[in-house]
Formats: sequence, structure tokens, C-alpha cells
Amino acid sequence: MMSIFRKKSIDSILAESRNKTLNPTMKTMDLVLFGIGAIIGSGILVLTGKASAEAGPAVVFSFLIAGLACCLAALCYAELASTIPSSGSTYTYLYVAVGEIVAYTIGWVLIGGYVLTAATVANGWSSYFSRLLAGLGIEIPKEFYTLPAVGGYGNIPAIIIVLLITFILSKGTSSSKLVNNLMVAAKVGIVVLFIVVGVFYVEPTNWTNNFAPSGFSGVMLAATTVFFAYLGFDAISTSAEETINPEKALPKAIIITMLVCTAFYILVCLVLTGVVQYNRLGTGDALAFVLEEVGQNKVAGIVSLGAVIGLMAGILSFMYAGIRITYTIARDGLLPKGLTKVNSNKVPSTVTWGLGILTALLAGFLPLGKLADLANVASIIAFALVSYTTIVFYKKFPDLKRGFRVPAMPILPLISIILFGALLYSVTLTTWIIFVVWVIAGMIVYFTFSYKNSKLK
Repeated sequence: MMSIFRKKSIDSILAESRNKTLNPTMKTMDLVLFGIGAIIGSGILVLTGKASAEAGPAVVFSFLIAGLACCLAALCYAELASTIPSSGSTYTYLYVAVGEIVAYTIGWVLIGGYVLTAATVANGWSSYFSRLLAGLGIEIPKEFYTLPAVGGYGNIPAIIIVLLITFILSKGTSSSKLVNNLMVAAKVGIVVLFIVVGVFYVEPTNWTNNFAPSGFSGVMLAATTVFFAYLGFDAISTSAEETINPEKALPKAIIITMLVCTAFYILVCLVLTGVVQYNRLGTGDALAFVLEEVGQNKVAGIVSLGAVIGLMAGILSFMYAGIRITYTIARDGLLPKGLTKVNSNKVPSTVTWGLGILTALLAGFLPLGKLADLANVASIIAFALVSYTTIVFYKKFPDLKRGFRVPAMPILPLISIILFGALLYSVTLTTWIIFVVWVIAGMIVYFTFSYKNSKLK
């Protein structure tokens, strides 16, 4: 049974990345916008307010702590992405460094995490969309966005938006990146608008009075919460095979994305806690709430409209990442070969529509709740393992060509592993149970199908 730890060779991975079956069209700026689309979504529109209510103005340190952990992981992703430009991302890196069964398990968990995150963002989009229509005097009957378990027909707007984005993804990266870039531009626009308008209403006494009401423990609790606002930067590395000059473009895009997003989060939190007292920010629509509090109702309406447009970019980014990892695992024989079918636009159409329909069903008919936390555990473990893989590559393949190198090796990756290990302590028992059940399901698939059909067998 030791063959379950069989590893891919560096040469075979590099050969696969050179023999691209997907169409390379993405440049550095496209990747940056793709990453921003994944990271700045429900995080900046929802979590900033809730985290500010927990930690007070000191929430900026929460974002700095979480941002530091993720930036260290981002450096590791940047090095590996510049070394192995494969659409498999974390899965592929682990296949080389640790072995097949670990790589497959993390890939399996990440697929579930990406799908559930996309479905959760679609649910959030539906809420903003319904609220926006209500503001325009158009009321959607409650049954059309209420789950069947509580007497509704399902979340119909969420289903429609997921299927629409699936259709866009099926048309290829050229169409997808154009739509994504437009949506991200709208999202960044409303964040900048909020900061520019809100800064004129900042009262410094709101910062100085009760700066850290819950002390250091509150800052750390909020750091654990806002860590999940950074999920998505790893999705950039899944686009490696569709990137022009990935060895240079991927590391640049990952690092730029993390710096830009961290700056945005901190600025938004400073304005939020400076305009109103922190204990009034527990609302899920904090940006619009703060603007309405200072009489900027029209700007608040624009922010709500931008949120509807911007959240669509998050759905697209997470679905895209899940599709690309599934495609790569299937290409290795660990999932059915039919999932590798590519259409005339050089898009894996079968897996695109398969995951799209699954995401739509989850968003439309299931109470996601704690299920969405699977993405959190998956990402923490994946980030830690990528940091570990960077150390393995540093020792085993010192002469391998790299477009970027992590500074202070192996100290920074080790710090990253320790930080992510600490974050796992905050994961609830319910989430761990869901995680274990999903892993067991993956192991059943592996030992009944994947092990026998692996290309390395």
C-alpha cells in the first residue's frame, strides 16, 4: 500500500505545463483583478463590519495579523507557481513533494471548499440583489428566495446567477476575464467611493475612545474571523496553464493582490470605526449602513448596486478555481476521464457545467451554514502544506529554475506554518466533523476508483 505515496516527478510536471491543453490568454493585470475578485467580496462587504464590532478600532491589527499569515503563504505560492506553472496549484505541488494520496486528499477538500464558498457568496449576492430591488420598489415574493425547508421554493436568484456565471465560464478565459475585470472594477470603485466619502465624516474620538474594548484576545478572535476574508488569493495559481509567461506573471500577481487587498481592508476598517462607534457595526451591510448614518443615502445606494455587481466576481473566481483543480486531478486519472473533455473554446466543459449545476443546487436548496466553514479548514491546511512544500523544494531541488524565491528561507515558511497551526485551534467541533466526513467520502472514491486508475500506477 506504500504506493499511495507515489510522487510525480518534476520533469513530468514541467512537461505537462509546457504541453498546454488550455488556452493561455491571461496577463499579470488580469490575474491581479482575478485575485481581487476572489478576495474583496463578501469579506469587505460583510466581515469588516462584524470584525469591527468584535475588536473595535483595533480591528486594523486583526487584519494586519491575518494579512501577515496570508502574505507569508502568498510568498510560498509565488515561488511554487513560478517553478511549477500548473493549473493544479496546491494539489500539484503536494503531488511532487509529499505524494499522491496527500495531494488527492487536499485537492478533494479544496474542490468542496471552492464549491461551497461559491454557493455561499451566491447566497449573499441574492440578499443584496433582493434588497436593491426592494429599494427600487420591486418586491420579489419571499417564497422565491426562501429555502424549501422553511416553506419557500428555493433561492431562485442564487440559482440563476450561478448558472449565468457557469455559462460565461464555459465560453473561455477571454470572455470570463473580460466580465471579471468589469465586475472587479465596479467593486473596487465602490470601495474607493466609500473611503473617499466616508473619510470626511471621521471623528478621531471614535478611534481613541475604547480603542481595543476586548483587549488582545478580541483582536486575535477577530484575526481568526478576518483570516477567511483573504481566502481566494491561492485561486490565482490555478490559472497557471492559461497564463502568458506564468513564471513571471504569477508571483507578481499574487504579491500585488495581497498588498492591495490588505491595504483596502485596513482603510475600510479605519473609516468604519472612525465614522460610527464600533459597537454599532455588527450589521452585514456595514458600508451602506455607515453612509446612511451620515445622510449619504444616494452613495449608499450606489454601494449596494456595486455590491451586487462585485459579488458576482467572487462567485466566478471560486468556481473557476474549483473547475481547474478538478480538471487537473481528472487528467491524472484520479477522477473520471470524462471530466477532462475540452470544448472548442479550450474549456473543460463537462466539469464546468457539472460543478456549476452542483453549486447552483447547493446555493438554491440547502442551508449552507457550517458547511461553508469547510473552505476555512481546507484553506488553512492547504496554506500550511504549501509552506512546507516550499521548504521541501528548497532542499530537494535547489538548482530548479524559479521566477521568484521566498526570502529568508526556510524561516518565513516555518513562521507561516506555525501561524496557520495556531489558527486551527479556533475551528469548531462541528466544522471538524464536516471536514472528516468529506475526507472519508474522498477516501472512498480514491480506493474504489482513483488508486486503480492513476496514471502513476
